[in-house]
Amino acid sequence: QVHLVESGGGLAQSGGSLKLSCVASGRAAGNYAIGWFRQDPGKEREIVSAISWSGTRTYYADSVKGRFTISRDTAKNTVFLQMNTLQPDDTAVYYCGAAMRVIYSDDDFLGPYDYWGQGIQVTIAS
Repeated sequence: QVHLVESGGGLAQSGGSLKLSCVASGRAAGNYAIGWFRQDPGKEREIVSAISWSGTRTYYADSVKGRFTISRDTAKNTVFLQMNTLQPDDTAVYYCGAAMRVIYSDDDFLGPYDYWGQGIQVTIAS
């Protein structure tokens, strides 16, 4: 079992920044890829960004490329999502997920994910 806890969400102004954190604990802590997803009410959950266990492979959705940066501190079992130039369309509940497998290609980042955090609200005011 892997337990994930997100933090760092909240309210920001359009053009502003937020930094999300996902702390993992439990079984095989560190031996998994972490993905950040977001979901608006009535919409499907979509992947935003992801990072391999080693940190050498990363993935970004087209909508966030150049604005968001994902990183991980393996010693602290923490993955960060730095979100800059935020827009109202970035408003959603953000979730981190853990995928217990090796990442060989971008397709591997898309899923499935084995464990999920509880989610955290991000609201961008225009």
